[in-house]
Amino acid sequence: MPGKRPAPEPPEPLAPLIDAHTHLDACGAEDAESVAAMVDRAAAVGVGRVVTIADDLDAARFAVTAAHWDPRVYAAVALHPTRANALDDATRAELEKLAADERVVAVGETGLDYYWPGKLDGCAAVEDQVEGFRWHIDLAKRLDKPLMIHNREADHDVLAVLLDEGAPETVIFHCFSSDANMAQACVAEGYVLSFSGTVSFKNAHELRDAATLVPDEQILVETDAPFLTPHPFRGAPNEPYCLPYTVRALAGLRGQDPTDLAAITTANAERIYRLPR
Repeated sequence: MPGKRPAPEPPEPLAPLIDAHTHLDACGAEDAESVAAMVDRAAAVGVGRVVTIADDLDAARFAVTAAHWDPRVYAAVALHPTRANALDDATRAELEKLAADERVVAVGETGLDYYWPGKLDGCAAVEDQVEGFRWHIDLAKRLDKPLMIHNREADHDVLAVLLDEGAPETVIFHCFSSDANMAQACVAEGYVLSFSGTVSFKNAHELRDAATLVPDEQILVETDAPFLTPHPFRGAPNEPYCLPYTVRALAGLRGQDPTDLAAITTANAERIYRLPR
């Protein structure tokens, strides 16, 4: 769990930015005051809006509530693939109601995670994950909202399920972590790739190569806070205010000016999530 090291110093401001995927509750936000304080820290360095993501039902309830507390916060709701075995009828009904809320801008994070089964007690089996993924795809299409994907060691099957079900109009691969071949496959399908602090890790050679291949119109940036704190702060707690570190690292890889990349990713987030400008 992050937090063994002190929190990073705030970066030099870089604006405008939108954190396309974070977890305010996991960062420690509990009420309207703590949500506002967290977003204030982000806004001070140019991160003016955030999308807080649910990975279970309690987190989904919190995300929607937080998005109503603060106009700078938007929400996405789903059950994380490792929790897909909790997707009973009552949970489906509540998630569907939450996902229809006007402050919810995506269905996610959903998808497939082949790393944790067999390692994590209670982790959903692959069969449950696939069934849950199919249900979330259908939900996103019925609500006409973007689908936000968690993909861990499941490249082939994630693409196969999307092809089989028929992908929603907009598909976002959050925290893209695969190689250049997967990036090219996603780009060819029109999917959006969102990059987190992992793109700044010096040993992430395949990911860093992949990040150079994504067209400007198909790229987002995120923190996935409190996890994946960018270099050189690995092991420290992450928050949305850390996003400029990742954007500068990504811009360096892509040969872009960080200010230009900030403007590109913000315009993309506004378009993809249908946010007011």
